[in-house]
Amino acid sequence: MSGLMQIGEVVERVGYSFRTIRYYEEMGLVAPSARTPGGFRLYTEMDVYRLMVLKRMKPLDFSLDEMRELLTILDALDGRVPSDTPRETLFDQLDAFRAAADARVEKLRGKLMMAEEFAQRLRDEAAGRSDGSSPAPEPPVRQEQDDPAPAG
Repeated sequence: MSGLMQIGEVVERVGYSFRTIRYYEEMGLVAPSARTPGGFRLYTEMDVYRLMVLKRMKPLDFSLDEMRELLTILDALDGRVPSDTPRETLFDQLDAFRAAADARVEKLRGKLMMAEEFAQRLRDEAAGRSDGSSPAPEPPVRQEQDDPAPAG
């Protein structure tokens, strides 16, 4: 049983909880490669790799079905499972996942920038209040246009 890991070691390596790994197993995304005579799950490096793929997909809000689809593509490309799909098609599908991941990363960057600006605003306001200065200015009030559009 050399090279096999019990779930506790996998938890430490991947950073997932026991519960999450078992959930992914129930969803058919990963399965232990073996079991001890006592029924304990045993995992290989490939199982850990699959869990790391899932971990990287999660913050990008890929669905369980999308995760399953990508793992199937990767398994077929690596020859771990037989596939009738031509390799060129598999690579096209992989590229579609790459493009989707890139788009989701950009969306997250936008959210991160907004969050950083907000945190800086709070730091600035806290610093201003701690040194006795006046509170941060009120946000601008929306004013009506000087030349409103004609009605009708």
